Amino acid sequence: MTIALPARSRRRRRFPLPLVVGGGMLAAQLLLALFPSAFAPYAPDSFDYNALMQPPSAAHLFGTDNFGRDVLSRVIHAYSVDMQIAVFATVLPFFFGTSVGAVIGYAGGMAETIFGRLVDAIITFPFLVLVIAIVAVLGPGLINMYIAVGVVDWVFYARLAVAEVKVQKRLDYAEAGRAMGYSPARIVFRHLMPNIITPLIVYWMTDMALAILLGSSLGYLGLGAQPPIAEWGVQIADAKNFMATAWWMSVFPGIAIVLAGLSFSLTGDGVAETMRTRR
Repeated sequence: MTIALPARSRRRRRFPLPLVVGGGMLAAQLLLALFPSAFAPYAPDSFDYNALMQPPSAAHLFGTDNFGRDVLSRVIHAYSVDMQIAVFATVLPFFFGTSVGAVIGYAGGMAETIFGRLVDAIITFPFLVLVIAIVAVLGPGLINMYIAVGVVDWVFYARLAVAEVKVQKRLDYAEAGRAMGYSPARIVFRHLMPNIITPLIVYWMTDMALAILLGSSLGYLGLGAQPPIAEWGVQIADAKNFMATAWWMSVFPGIAIVLAGLSFSLTGDGVAETMRTRR
């Protein structure tokens, strides 16, 4: 006997809880990133020397920093910078690494062997150490940070794409494409790519969460966004000498980092669960 599920149950199966929660959080944060002035009560660089390091109050919900700037306003405006980091630091590695990995995985042979040695050489060193080394050579700033991340990060997308393509190219539809005389480029990009893209998108969502952590870490070290720009890592760096007397200067930017990373992670998990249930 077949039991029909109610509409609410079908919706719940179609939209997993992590996707609903993570997507809602991410949408709210994107609104803050796109329209920070509509939500921030003050300008991010509005100095008030009569309100230095004031604790959270009705006038300043997150308190003020050592220059009298409203911490809430700076946290909100920092969404524009940190969401930009999440996208720009990962979008080129995603597209380039996926394309290169798909081609290498389909070609196999010597190309795959050379790529394997390249991966071994790169993953021997911690990711953060490599990025810091490259940024130290190029100089601090967001553009150089994007370059440093791109130089290292594409390898991880390519490695995942190689593994997925090696599985897919043995299936019947890929064999049928070769039998019909399709070019390797058509088989890879029109037939294999749609079937390998889901795990890569899930990894991309997770990587954007890690990019925010990386951007904040480099901002804290003085290698990412530069003062006086409102960025969470820069804010925490400015607050490191006042943690005992003005805890709010570092706590609220830290909470924003956690929430931003959590929203990307939950959204990625929700996308993965949705794709699994549709198979």
